[in-house]
Amino acid sequence: MGIFDKAKDALSAHSDKADAGIDKLGDVVDQKTGGKYAEHVDQGQELAKDKLAEQNQTPPPA
Repeated sequence: MGIFDKAKDALSAHSDKADAGIDKLGDVVDQKTGGKYAEHVDQGQELAKDKLAEQNQTPPPA
């Protein structure tokens, strides 16, 4: 099992914490940029959450 497989397993097991981390990271970026890129940050957060959800729904290869 490679490092990426281990990361996928960890993220799928703790997806609620990963979502919270994505939100927190977006808040930090918004704070550091004064909200200048808030729309883009929000889009990035949604994309990251969607990809995480996709990963959790996709069965691992045999």
